[in-house]
Amino acid sequence: MTSQSASPSMNPYDAMSPVAQAAYRARAAAADIAPLPRAAKDDALLAMADALEVRTAEIVQANAEDVAKAREAGTSESVVDRLTLTPERVRAIAADVRHVAALPDPVGEVVRGSTLPNGLDLRQVRVPLGVVGIIYEARPNVTVDAAALCLKAGNAVLLRGSSSAYASNTALVRVLRDAVGGAGLPADAVQLVPGESRDSVRELMRARGLVDVLIPRGGASLIRTVVEESTVPVIETGTGNCHVYVDAESDIDMAVDILINSKAQRVSVCNAAETLLVHQDIAPRFLPRALEALAEAGVTVHGDERVLPYADGSKATVVPATAEDWETEYLSYDIAAAVVDSLDAAVAHIRLWTSGHTEAIVTTSQAAARRFTQLVDSTTVAVNASTRFTDGGQFGFGAEIGISTQKLHARGPMGLPELTSTKYIVTGDGHIR
Repeated sequence: MTSQSASPSMNPYDAMSPVAQAAYRARAAAADIAPLPRAAKDDALLAMADALEVRTAEIVQANAEDVAKAREAGTSESVVDRLTLTPERVRAIAADVRHVAALPDPVGEVVRGSTLPNGLDLRQVRVPLGVVGIIYEARPNVTVDAAALCLKAGNAVLLRGSSSAYASNTALVRVLRDAVGGAGLPADAVQLVPGESRDSVRELMRARGLVDVLIPRGGASLIRTVVEESTVPVIETGTGNCHVYVDAESDIDMAVDILINSKAQRVSVCNAAETLLVHQDIAPRFLPRALEALAEAGVTVHGDERVLPYADGSKATVVPATAEDWETEYLSYDIAAAVVDSLDAAVAHIRLWTSGHTEAIVTTSQAAARRFTQLVDSTTVAVNASTRFTDGGQFGFGAEIGISTQKLHARGPMGLPELTSTKYIVTGDGHIR
């Protein structure tokens, strides 16, 4: 009886799980993309943008399935808003992709260089990270943003969106892969991680050696789970418990405008304000105006005992604040509010409760602005500007991959340079040590 061995033509992928297969394909694609010139990557990005517009109806139809299921499940309207894709939103996403194509290519950029005393030429240059895994919640625009930025920076991307956006993400990735492949690049540079169960997420988080870095985008629970359970290195993107502080010396009209824009321009995003702090000296003049404006915007105020009296006789909806309100990222038409004794008291409150995302001060005092920016340790500190500007697109980075609230490698809105690593190139002329 002769023994039988496996056929030499057997595909080694056959014995792997679907997630591992996707990761191996991504790794091969990343190796092919890394040395490509900018023109090849830009052509693929422009093809992606064109395909999104041409196939908008297909994308919106798939998205309608997800939206209908979300509403049937009783999902909050703020989450439904983030999930929804309209033809206008698809066009805006395509425009963001074209913006990314127009940005400088970070790969190959010399970060620093010198000629050493022994004559060796030393250069530190930007290189792609390799395979980037993105784990995110019901925001299908992230699917395209991540794919575009990763491809421009020479990476392959593994996308694991939430099951609530599965139909939308499937349609988007199908469109993007067709465009990338049609432009002559490996379609496996953009992949949706197989599976809708949490098992596929866990496997992705443990794919150390296949996946180079994970970036979570979503709520506190998702981010904490990825940070604590991954064996793959993680770039932590944080939640947005953002503060607006109105200083004693402030232009009240400006302060009201900044507050309403920060809170109500779009409530379902991480750079929306969630807490208002008001200096006691300006509170009698500012709070009546602010509460009326918040009421007109449909915002419920969770006020401390020093805010509540200003609600008397106004149309504002003001409820007593609890300890939980100070740490809550509402993502809804709600805001916590407190009166503070001083700028330092505002800073102390922020230090206690902030998620480290964005804090804003409204003031006409240069000294106050300088002290606030020095003392507040968040990714972004805005002076006389809305918190809503903390965004890769608004900063001119193109579509962002996320807003990092950690302090290693990347901090704040993450654009193309943050999707690269570096390596050293040492050139000699027969040098030996």
